[in-house]
Amino acid sequence: MKFGTKTGHPAEISSDCIIAGVYENGELTPSAKQLDRASTGAISRILEAGDLKGKTGQTLLLHNLGGIKAKRLLLVGCGNRNEITDRSFRQLASAAAKALKKTGSKEALNTLVELKLKDQSLTWKTRELAVAICSSEYQFNQMKGARARKNVEKSVLRKVNFHSSGRSDGTAIRQGFNQGQAISSGMDLTRDLANLPGNVCTPSYLAKQARSLGRSHDTIKTSILDEKAMEKLGMGALLSVSRGSRQPAKLIIMEYNGQGRASAAGGGSQGAANTKGRNKSKPVVLVGKGLTFDAGGISLKPAAAMDEMKYDMCGGASVFGTIKAIAEMELPINVVGIIPSSENLPDGDANKPGDIVTSMSGQTIEILNTDAEGRLILCDALTYAKKFDPAEVIDIATLTGACIIALGKHACGLLSNDDKLAEKLLEAGRQSGDRAWRLPIWDEYDEQLKSPFADMANIGGREAGTITAACFLARYTKDYKWAHLDIAGTAWKSGADKGATGKPVPLLTQYLINRAARS
Repeated sequence: MKFGTKTGHPAEISSDCIIAGVYENGELTPSAKQLDRASTGAISRILEAGDLKGKTGQTLLLHNLGGIKAKRLLLVGCGNRNEITDRSFRQLASAAAKALKKTGSKEALNTLVELKLKDQSLTWKTRELAVAICSSEYQFNQMKGARARKNVEKSVLRKVNFHSSGRSDGTAIRQGFNQGQAISSGMDLTRDLANLPGNVCTPSYLAKQARSLGRSHDTIKTSILDEKAMEKLGMGALLSVSRGSRQPAKLIIMEYNGQGRASAAGGGSQGAANTKGRNKSKPVVLVGKGLTFDAGGISLKPAAAMDEMKYDMCGGASVFGTIKAIAEMELPINVVGIIPSSENLPDGDANKPGDIVTSMSGQTIEILNTDAEGRLILCDALTYAKKFDPAEVIDIATLTGACIIALGKHACGLLSNDDKLAEKLLEAGRQSGDRAWRLPIWDEYDEQLKSPFADMANIGGREAGTITAACFLARYTKDYKWAHLDIAGTAWKSGADKGATGKPVPLLTQYLINRAARS
């Protein structure tokens, strides 16, 4: 998808389709008013006939209106002019994008950037519109046969221009669609990796994709640790999980070095990005759980919906997506992505309840439930993260079903040992619409992990499962600022719309955009 800007009177701009807003009670947005006058009141007459009420997300497609050069006019309901919120703006943006896709337009002009939102910039509005357009275009057809792929209806939309009132607006709009396109690209990579079946997307496959991403961007350095290397480092917790699988575990490291590089998304010089040297600024480290399939091990999961356990690597997939997004934006920040990747299957050599393993940190763990394996691979990765002298570490994992019970599908769980880091992540969630909710991580919960035989158990009982899982990870993060995102409820959808969501790439990318702006 290509994006651009166009200036001038909307009615005089040639386009396959022009998108304009209508408020409730028939009130028109500025561009819609111009189009209405150019068409001698045609839009007002249609609204008076009751074809469109202006409620948020309603759409109406009109063809060949006199006085308007565009072949089509797509009217979009925007709700009450004084009550447009971030959420309702995303709703109408999504509705407009879906309706546009159905029109058969190859190119379109979008005027919805002119809508007024409290505390939101033109850059933000453009970004959200661009993300909505790109998301409406996403399809996962890689695993279908040639005949089925041939019959899939493909979108013909190739370019969307945003209406700009002048040069200064054009700069803000370009910054917005550059960000939106990069975030969407990262989300698409996350979705693709997560939607692949476990027999294709193995730990070795993820390692191969990491190398490919490194080859695509000179700012990304990729390295892979195999099981022999992990054994030398003493990663007994991670390796205990992979023992039940024929697929070897991998520890994937992607180092993005953008510090000192001008940001294309921020309007800086891209030429400088190719000449600036690398430096040693402390990186943000993202650690993503990469369980490419989780059957539960000896503590076998129920058969119903077990196929969805291919999504147990969505934390790792979101690290891939975030690294890709910031690389495409040329964000001036240093970030390290670490993905511990394995399968968790039942086997004669698999972990057994009651086994005790030794983590890289030297702490011992009594395994009371082999289905609580995500924390076992994460804890060694979190210990390994210390070698990068991180500014802060954020881990992302589909860790507990308890988080779905607590927060549903609307927000991920956030737990942290640093209040300022937690608040900045919460703010990034609010800005991006990819929300998080903070849960406590008190000593009282940590006591549930006591074991009579080892330094800790890998579960803390049925109560407060999301919190005790984070308490387990917190034992490995005492040397740096750390936050944990439990995305079990937000990483994918079930049912008829089954598929990965691409979250929390928007949250993580927004957080890194904000952090880069502060530095």
